[in-house]
Amino acid sequence: MRRRPGIGGLQTHAAARDQFRLLGENVAKIRTDLMKEQLATFRSQLEDFARKHKNDIRKNPAFRSQFHEMCAKVGVDPLASNKGFWAELLGIGDFYYELGVQIVDICLATRVHNGGLINLQELCHLLRQRRKSDRGVVSEDDCLRAISKLKVLGSGFEVITVGKKKLVRSVPTELNKDHNEILELAQAQGFVTVDEVERRLSWSSGRAIDALDTLLDEGLAMIDDGHRDGRRRYWFPCVSPISSSTAVDS
Repeated sequence: MRRRPGIGGLQTHAAARDQFRLLGENVAKIRTDLMKEQLATFRSQLEDFARKHKNDIRKNPAFRSQFHEMCAKVGVDPLASNKGFWAELLGIGDFYYELGVQIVDICLATRVHNGGLINLQELCHLLRQRRKSDRGVVSEDDCLRAISKLKVLGSGFEVITVGKKKLVRSVPTELNKDHNEILELAQAQGFVTVDEVERRLSWSSGRAIDALDTLLDEGLAMIDDGHRDGRRRYWFPCVSPISSSTAVDS
């Protein structure tokens, strides 16, 4: 018959368990304190780096992007506020706030032309045209960071990926899988026809027409009936080579 442990044995086992628990807590605390100390050191070094290279950060978009990556690794967000150390040292918050305002203006000016969906590359091109020699070059990474701050407006500003292109949406339009597939198909020529959608996507005529009519109703497509073959073209300014600069300039 197996002998059960007595009270003394149980107390010894409990004491040992408590010691192991305390040891584990002490090790975890030491590791946490060490990580906090390392992060504090990294942040201090990051501030020194920013002071030394502030002109490059302001003027060089590639350098600015790498700086943001370094900040993210140590939990620093220079765009979190327009006040404080980073804003005073670099003026980064003001820079992205200004970009955000200009992006909103461009999206509003081109909305009648593209239905509130604009190619990110075209948006950056129009933004550079507007700024011209204004305080350095603006990169796509800068545009993306500025747009990410516009989400707080709750007005539908976001970046979506369709095929190989990034599109900026400035209206709260919900695009489903069918709509995205048509937009991806249109990237080749800037337009599609009902026949092409049926053939390339293996859809029924009803499915193709329904999806195209929805995109048309949302203002994302334009109809072109002036062709000898009699086939209606559905043009998509957000993915076509047609520029929105005319709408911005007007």
